[in-house]
Amino acid sequence: MIASRRFDIVLFGATGFTGQLTAEYLARASFSSKFHFAIAGRSRQKLKRLQRRLVSINPALSDQIGLIKADARKPGELAQMAASAKVVLSTAGPFVHHGELLVKACIDAGAHYADITGEPEFVDGLRIRCDEAAAARKVKIINCCGFDSIPHDFGAFYTVQQLTRGLSNESVQNSDLAVEGFVSASGRLSGGTLSSAIHAFSRVKTYLLQRSDLDKPDTERVIRPMFPKLSKREVLDAWACPFPTIDPQIILRSAANDPRYGGRFTYGHYVKVESLLRIVGGAAFLGGVFALSQIRASREWLLSKAGSNAGPSEHRRAKSWFEVIFRGELSLEGDEPEEREVLTSVSGKDPGYDETAKMLAETGLCLVQDARRLPKVYGVVTPVMGLGEPMLKRLQASGIKFRLLEEHR
Repeated sequence: MIASRRFDIVLFGATGFTGQLTAEYLARASFSSKFHFAIAGRSRQKLKRLQRRLVSINPALSDQIGLIKADARKPGELAQMAASAKVVLSTAGPFVHHGELLVKACIDAGAHYADITGEPEFVDGLRIRCDEAAAARKVKIINCCGFDSIPHDFGAFYTVQQLTRGLSNESVQNSDLAVEGFVSASGRLSGGTLSSAIHAFSRVKTYLLQRSDLDKPDTERVIRPMFPKLSKREVLDAWACPFPTIDPQIILRSAANDPRYGGRFTYGHYVKVESLLRIVGGAAFLGGVFALSQIRASREWLLSKAGSNAGPSEHRRAKSWFEVIFRGELSLEGDEPEEREVLTSVSGKDPGYDETAKMLAETGLCLVQDARRLPKVYGVVTPVMGLGEPMLKRLQASGIKFRLLEEHR
């Protein structure tokens, strides 16, 4: 049934700032790759303006780009949109308020779905309420396909590959692996990201209650987070400050699904900071945002300042960058004990906008064009679980750099 869909990819939320960048990336990709896509959102007028811009990028798209009017609050419109697509990509957040109806429409229609959320409550809610239905329909629901959490999830995956290279499956399954990720970036957070964070802070109690239904222990393998602590790291020549994002949760789920991560796997997630003064300043800022998010009036004021459709200029984005350094250790006991250590990195350009748009677009293209080579894993899955090696190759080909910096055996 899915092979006869009108569009390979439908991009929902296309007229937002990140949505427009994703649409432009797809338009450029259409020069070298044959696929049909549509842009979707609430305003037909804004969609038409975007359609004209995409045609100016690639005139061959003049009679090929679809335009779909759909509202995140109207199940009927979402159902029609999902029924027209093999894959639906969404940039329309905050997802905890606008996302689940679309996910359910995609499951009912048998269309794969991917988004750029970094909202733990939304992702965990989908795991509780939508995973079984999606798996039964052989649909992939893949969250966190932007800067949260593609570089981190695939960076850990790449690091594990370097650690276990040349080992037998039996040796890997009997080994202990530990990976730490250290994030540094230059650039401005998107308004959508800030809005999502404010909503998440305001719903902490709801989220913690929901978490009690998840994270059942794995009786065969030990998969757990590292105990977070602030420390000075010589290998970084900087401080490592615990970084409470959704990324560790995503990486640990990927590890739990894949025996190549070893019999025992631990992960720690940090932001790389040059000085303690910056750590204090960052903590004060987050503490202030958290406190203001608890009160309705101040929360509304914060949301008005976030400006979800605003974004930096192309010139400013061109100066932005990110790098995640991973330190991995492997310990193999038995008749022939072995210790391995690697240092790897994942790096790219503007994380909040350009690279996030690229990552989401490549996710859609991977689901469509690499379908036969993807892992046979369905339901609410992580990027690595759902896309695996084909997506790693796409990221490398698209300019995201994966490097082995050091190796010790």
